[in-house]
Amino acid sequence: MAQTNRESAVAKPRGFSLIELMIAVAIVGILVAIAVPSYQNHLRKGRRADAQAFITQVAQRQQQYLLDARTYALGGAALAELSLVAPTSVSDHYAVTVTPAAPTVPPSFTVTATPTSTVQQPDGTLTLTNTGAKERLVGGVDKGW
Repeated sequence: MAQTNRESAVAKPRGFSLIELMIAVAIVGILVAIAVPSYQNHLRKGRRADAQAFITQVAQRQQQYLLDARTYALGGAALAELSLVAPTSVSDHYAVTVTPAAPTVPPSFTVTATPTSTVQQPDGTLTLTNTGAKERLVGGVDKGW
């Protein structure tokens, strides 16, 4: 019985000390500081891929429209004429336009996706022409698709 009293008198500390807890919080903070920007970059690339897929779809519909109407669908109503609606992942972050506003000889078009949200601004403007030329302009420099 004397031994059990001694063991209870010198009880072992349970739990974590404040220093151990602060070290764990610091490690989590460092991991978050590294992970969050990487995750945001991943999301930005995913939204860019959605916009690229949509403007490629617009270009394909333009080629079909050219066969039927002998001109491209141009101007503000071009997407409606092609029966296309931008998905929300694109329309929330990009403004998609088809230029020129009037028919040209020979027929031509350029589909442009301009970033409208601040999170997509670093990604630049995406363009695709009737010849298949693709650009991603960031600060006036083509960074490639």
